[in-house]
Amino acid sequence: MMSSKEALSLKVDIDAAVQLLLKMKVDYKQVTGQDYKAGCPPVVGVVSIDNGSAVEEGDDQVDPWTVSTSNAKGVDYDKLIVRFGSSKIDQELVDRIARVTGKTPHHFLRRGIFFSHRDMHQILDAYEKQKSFYLYTGRGPSSEAMHVGHLIPFIFTKWLQDVFDVPLVIQLTDDEKYLWKDLSQEECHRYAVENAKDIIACGFDVNKTFIFSDMDYMGSSPSFYRNVVKIQKHVTFNQVKGIFGFTDSDCIGKISFPAIQAAPSFSNSFPQIFGDRKDVQCLIPCAIDQDPYFRMTRDVAPRIGYPKPALLHSTFFPALQGAQTKMSASDANSSIFLTDTPKQIKNKVNKHAFSGGKDTIEEHRKFGGNPDVDVSFMYLTFFLEDDEQLEKIRQDYSSGALLTGELKKCLIETLQPMITAHQEKRKLVTDETVKQFMSPRKLDFNY
Repeated sequence: MMSSKEALSLKVDIDAAVQLLLKMKVDYKQVTGQDYKAGCPPVVGVVSIDNGSAVEEGDDQVDPWTVSTSNAKGVDYDKLIVRFGSSKIDQELVDRIARVTGKTPHHFLRRGIFFSHRDMHQILDAYEKQKSFYLYTGRGPSSEAMHVGHLIPFIFTKWLQDVFDVPLVIQLTDDEKYLWKDLSQEECHRYAVENAKDIIACGFDVNKTFIFSDMDYMGSSPSFYRNVVKIQKHVTFNQVKGIFGFTDSDCIGKISFPAIQAAPSFSNSFPQIFGDRKDVQCLIPCAIDQDPYFRMTRDVAPRIGYPKPALLHSTFFPALQGAQTKMSASDANSSIFLTDTPKQIKNKVNKHAFSGGKDTIEEHRKFGGNPDVDVSFMYLTFFLEDDEQLEKIRQDYSSGALLTGELKKCLIETLQPMITAHQEKRKLVTDETVKQFMSPRKLDFNY
């Protein structure tokens, strides 16, 4: 018969073994993305997805559909870098881009508007060895008119295309908007074409740029669709629920959509441009709320034999009412639209732009304003190209020498000619021009 001491020792061993088994089950799920079932080996080819670290109470909410923070200065981007596991764009990287391209870095880089990256050094390493890459960015066409915040990735992508002299693909996710919004397929496709006109007006080279609507291209490109299916096979429902927060009541189109946004990251999705080459690396400039799609893409890529896409992340363009949320096309008063007249721009800025100034002129002259929460100053950091002039405005506003009304006037005088010039360029974009950009074809580039 077992003594009480032996029984206690055995219980301790059993408890330890149970704890070890429980830990192994947790490790199994982290590695495979699947719950352990005795006698059922894991499904081959399924990969564990990095969802980023858990969101804690008080954290900024940042995902592809919602951006919000309680901080008047906006999202804490340093904290977001840690949460998403990306890397900060530091001065060393900005200087290296300048050396490699031989060009002055874009003010979006100099001012930290593009602030985070994944594998940009790898892109530059390859480029220095004469190994090129291609660019991929996109737009979800949920409305006919785009706002100025929508221009940010396209302005920067245009600069990247110019200084690196590389091809570019631009995805218009009309399918996504049909799945998420109360819109007809015809409306979504029409918005895609109208948005393409604004994108083309940014000055992209038709010989190096392919713009495509998902609803048009996926049905006519077997190579693209094959990659979508490959990605779908390697991501489980549990994983997309974990990444995107889908629920059992979401339509199956939403659940499968992330694979469609991932597919342009792989060069053989565009055989008319790259032939059957699958080794041309992709660089994706985008707002950081799109990063969950590409964390998934980067985790899947090695499992299907493709290089991981590199990324450059931008900050959000704040709403007129303050940096707690990003500008939204669904709220006319939160946005400066590319269709606004000079008078509308003036009225919106004067009436709605959140001020970092004091309540009275006397207080403002004495204590100064706070440019870190002032929306007019934030907008100038995006669109006023002169660094010295921007710094003088910051100093004058902080000291009280520049009043809120004067700061708003600076912004109005910056935005009005910029948007008027954009409207003039857009008028020159004909239906035939759109057709040229959106026709699958070989681009003027040899790999």
